[in-house]
Amino acid sequence: MGITDHLTCLLGNLYAGHEATVRTGHGTTDWFQIGKGVCQGCILSLCLFNLYAGSIMRNTGLEEAQAGIKIAGRNINNLRYADDTTLMAESEEELKSLLMKVKEEREKVGLKLNIQKTKIMASGPIISWQIDGEIVETVSDFIFLGSKITADGDCSHEIKKHLLLGRKVMTNLYSIFKSRDITLAIKVHLVKAMVFLVVMYGCESWTVKKAEC
Repeated sequence: MGITDHLTCLLGNLYAGHEATVRTGHGTTDWFQIGKGVCQGCILSLCLFNLYAGSIMRNTGLEEAQAGIKIAGRNINNLRYADDTTLMAESEEELKSLLMKVKEEREKVGLKLNIQKTKIMASGPIISWQIDGEIVETVSDFIFLGSKITADGDCSHEIKKHLLLGRKVMTNLYSIFKSRDITLAIKVHLVKAMVFLVVMYGCESWTVKKAEC
């Protein structure tokens, strides 16, 4: 990855012999060794995770892979945010190939694919998958970065949800809007900053029907 030896040594020393304890309402547990994961709350943790995730995706060769879907002339086969990874393909065989490549590369660095958190969504019929003897659940929708993605691409539920959330924000701001001590300009700024932000979140990816315009 191009990391110098002295930095690798420093990181190794930082994580060597790490211990933790759990505090509950009944007291604290005995101290125990931590052998996996990154330090919670450490400013280096995000960088370390991104280094691993980026290395895994590069080693799988997904950027050069033909599998994926075409968007604006580009071949897209994965979307990533922090530890959330979504793989995309036009056929079941291509999708399974992508998943197995990622699984193999993750295992090389000690990361195991969590089958319980792995879901499959398809726009057509799909045969049940098994990985390491475990069945991968097939779903008709899933939540990605706070937005509900459905197999049929219908966004009406998302639009309705955001309109309701915007209405709730407006209700919470009612006393401010009624106040004569607050200028109209400030009220407009509040609507743009608090209401529009909630209503329009994720709107770039919405597929709007004529009836909803």
